[in-house]
Amino acid sequence: MKKLFFATLLLCSLLFSSSFLEPVMAKSSFCAKKCETRCANAGIQDRCLKYCGICCEQCKCVPSGTYGNKHECPCYRDKRNSKGKPKCP
Repeated sequence: MKKLFFATLLLCSLLFSSSFLEPVMAKSSFCAKKCETRCANAGIQDRCLKYCGICCEQCKCVPSGTYGNKHECPCYRDKRNSKGKPKCP
């Protein structure tokens, strides 16, 4: 009986802890490299990288260069924040 309880407890703790690791592992190297290039000249780099990463994961693309060229990725271009302004840098 104790072995079954211990095994169940161990399984539950592994499942619970894996739920915290998922967002960290979800970042792709594609998005990281593209966003690093896109945000190279940004004034607030951490914010730029955060929103670029979110947009890249959802749209699967990032426009070339450090500014503009949003016509290359319509999904990235059309994302808006709650105030109606462009979400993606």
